[in-house]
Amino acid sequence: MKRILKPITYVLAAIYFLVDAVFMAVARPIARWLARHFEFKRLRAWIKSLPPYPSLALFSVPVIILEPIKPVAAYLVATGQFLSGVAAFIGCELLKLVLVERLFHLTRDKLMRIPAFAWCYRRFSEMKAWLQATEAWRAIRALSRAAKDYVVRLRTRLAGSFSKLVASRD
Repeated sequence: MKRILKPITYVLAAIYFLVDAVFMAVARPIARWLARHFEFKRLRAWIKSLPPYPSLALFSVPVIILEPIKPVAAYLVATGQFLSGVAAFIGCELLKLVLVERLFHLTRDKLMRIPAFAWCYRRFSEMKAWLQATEAWRAIRALSRAAKDYVVRLRTRLAGSFSKLVASRD
């Protein structure tokens, strides 16, 4: 049984990590940039003043509105409108993640007062911790770090070559 589950675990860890890394790598900087440049003090104060269940309702709005766009994006791709489908999927997923990230940051303490939400969040955190503790996750993370390091070295090398080229022209 372990021989069957090990490759499946590797594949699931790779897919989860790639999707999470790609979207969160883009969503978190966008969310931070928005937080720095658009303070929305009154809106932030209003959100923080909400009781737990209205906070949950507000937290659910981006998911409820933007999640149905995934099947629409799949339909667009299936009907040959590949770029439109991919753009719809990526745009809506990023918008959803940015909004959910910001709302969770603002309402986390109140959401954790709701027993069902706290239970689900604990289970999600436990599953994520289990996945990150697997050999498959560690292997994928090592490959990811190696690829990132390679890109950084390549970019540094190219920047050095470019600056030498510019200096030799002067």
